[in-house]
Amino acid sequence: MFILITVGILFITALFVLILRIVQPTAGYSWLIAASGAFLAWASVFAWTNKSDRLQFLIWQPASLFAQSPTFTTDPIAWAYALSMLTLTLSVILTSVVRSNFPSALSWVGALALCSLGTLAAVADNPVTLALIWAAIDLVDLIVQLRFVEEPTLGERVVTSFATRITGAMLLLWASVLSAAQGGTPDFHAITSQASLFLLLAAALRIGVLPLHLPYPGKTALRRGFGTVLRMISAGSSLILLARIPGESIASPLAPYLLALVALAALYGGWMWLRAPDELTGRPFWLIGVGSLAVAATLRANPIGAAAWSCALILCGGVLFLSSEPNKWLARSLWIAVFGMSALPFSLTSTGWSGGTGFFLTWLPLLLAQAMLLAGFIRHILRPPASREIYEDQPLWGKNIYPIGIILLLSTTLLLGWFGWDGSLKFGNVIAGLSASALTFGLIWFTPRIRILNPVRAHWVRPTNLTWLDGLYQTAWNVYRLLGRWSNIFSNILEGDSGIMWTLLFLVLFITFFTQRIP
Repeated sequence: MFILITVGILFITALFVLILRIVQPTAGYSWLIAASGAFLAWASVFAWTNKSDRLQFLIWQPASLFAQSPTFTTDPIAWAYALSMLTLTLSVILTSVVRSNFPSALSWVGALALCSLGTLAAVADNPVTLALIWAAIDLVDLIVQLRFVEEPTLGERVVTSFATRITGAMLLLWASVLSAAQGGTPDFHAITSQASLFLLLAAALRIGVLPLHLPYPGKTALRRGFGTVLRMISAGSSLILLARIPGESIASPLAPYLLALVALAALYGGWMWLRAPDELTGRPFWLIGVGSLAVAATLRANPIGAAAWSCALILCGGVLFLSSEPNKWLARSLWIAVFGMSALPFSLTSTGWSGGTGFFLTWLPLLLAQAMLLAGFIRHILRPPASREIYEDQPLWGKNIYPIGIILLLSTTLLLGWFGWDGSLKFGNVIAGLSASALTFGLIWFTPRIRILNPVRAHWVRPTNLTWLDGLYQTAWNVYRLLGRWSNIFSNILEGDSGIMWTLLFLVLFITFFTQRIP
């Protein structure tokens, strides 16, 4: 019943706003309806706390192929995911009052519909249910992206991204079939070890971690508002699978090798995020970097940590991508999100480094990747207000509502660190949290002093008086240009016309490797 209430409010609100948009296109109160519905759904999710609810569709025709019917179950992990996505959706609608395209009723309809699908993904109880929801989200993403695409090459990228995510959904179904064939049950609670690896690969493929690729087009017309909902909920609905994999099931000799590949993906995502000229340009790399940390937590038998990183991806990333108005007090409050990503005690990600040690040599690159993500986050929130969008022409009531959306995301980040689920009020791995924080501030200190750590579009101002450092700067610049050329070659491989071929090739190699090494 709790599931139906929350999802029903979202669907009914989206439908009502859509009908109002068709009947009265100029109606100014459609935003109020969308915001009210999103708030009611957000408030209703608190009824899930410490409660178990189960919803199952008994009429299921292809029972001969999939014995499990679509089933939804609430638990603390599902609550944390659902609260994160509902908070993001409500914040997007609240902050839209200062956007240049206000009012935009269709974007609110899309945000509410996507949030309802993301909520269903959070409470999915078996692979078949989650695969169906993934297909719905991917279809919405495909239609929206093709609607706003302007260049033919970008249209090809959209279709390629859609094919990649559908491949992940097929791997999810294959894991269910494989588990049933090996004597296990086709659900998340008692899945076999070999099938668990395919579940891991399905989530990692959709987020762009294994194999490393960019699952979303780099250029898009969808920016802060609906674009943020589209990217964050799509990523969150994929990462929920990581928290559903039993920790003890990832017991394979392949785990250290996979962890090493994930560490490389985390370094790539963190490095590109650190050097991104702005937060929206670096958003695909934020998804890869934080998603890699979530996958690494699963490989270390730490599903709670994977859920923590996933919620941080949605909440901390969402608050940065929605922050556009030059308000110094709001900019300072964004440090709360930095604390949420720090893995320090009682933070949202305090459990991110808990669990088994895994392959010890991967800890350093993973900690360095987290430090890069944090340093890039801090650099983006410290950018001068003049470089951000300014909405001085908006009404006073809109400027007063806008901060509520930002504060709501920050408050939820603190709430999930202290209350409501298995990852709250945890000390975690204090040494790892302190190490990541030390590396973060080290990167912040070195960034203005080392040329290669600066953003891609940043330029050094040459001093008028020559010093002995000129030779060092010139050497660093030459190294930077060399690394830049290699980075461009790598990016062209991932983003070019042959990107889907490389992705499919790596996928085939992965599957072949699994089938040969796993008895």
